[in-house]
Amino acid sequence: MRIARFSIDGNVAFGAVEGDRPDELVLDIIKGIPFADFELSGTKVPLNKVRLLPPVLPNKVVAFGRNYADHARELGNEVPDAPFAFFKPSTSVIGHGDDIAYPSFSEDLHHEAELAVVIGRMCREVPRERVKDVILGYTCANDLTARDVQRREKQWARAKGFDTACPLGPWVETDLDLAAANDLTVQLTVNGQQRQLGRTSEMIHPIEDLIVNISEAMTLLPGDVVLTGTPAGVGPLHVGDEVAVTIEGIGTLTNKVVKRG
Repeated sequence: MRIARFSIDGNVAFGAVEGDRPDELVLDIIKGIPFADFELSGTKVPLNKVRLLPPVLPNKVVAFGRNYADHARELGNEVPDAPFAFFKPSTSVIGHGDDIAYPSFSEDLHHEAELAVVIGRMCREVPRERVKDVILGYTCANDLTARDVQRREKQWARAKGFDTACPLGPWVETDLDLAAANDLTVQLTVNGQQRQLGRTSEMIHPIEDLIVNISEAMTLLPGDVVLTGTPAGVGPLHVGDEVAVTIEGIGTLTNKVVKRG
């Protein structure tokens, strides 16, 4: 099931996305929330009549860096022996179609296409064999990075945590199993030209390792998001660019870069 979060007539709701053709997609409004038992209401609205919102409002976004060897090398970094985590604040999260505000303190904004894992239940110290049980589903992410600031500052809080630095969407795909999620095509285009192309099977540490690693240290809550790293090909964005992240079996997340107002 594809679960979207949306607003219509000032109201916010979750809905199940139905249909195959982009111009014929409809939302069956969900009774309740997707983190508990819910029913479909049978009330349907065309997707093109609503505003898509970030598919979840995470308490925290845990991101793993340098999880693709080619990406680590393209930036001149060593490949870490263990998963390497950092945080993006909830205030950095935006949805499909929302504008990316170019940070005023940077002159080198980069895109990073990533598979995002959405946590479905409160959990901690998750054993590897139970990882599949704590995942609600998967969505597309863009781990935007002020590269010049990242290089200059020892901590990454400003470089990766500025407002609009974490586009997520367009929805959460719940029907992918863990094995499939560990072998998906990840692609990013800027103004229609391909910049990144890789597969999640190229990750140094698969999804199971990442969830085990972070849940050893902290409790994960329903709606929390785990970013799994980016393949090689990261590069600059400029005001006016349209950037799209497409992940096999999930969908396409599209955002435009604008000047910060």
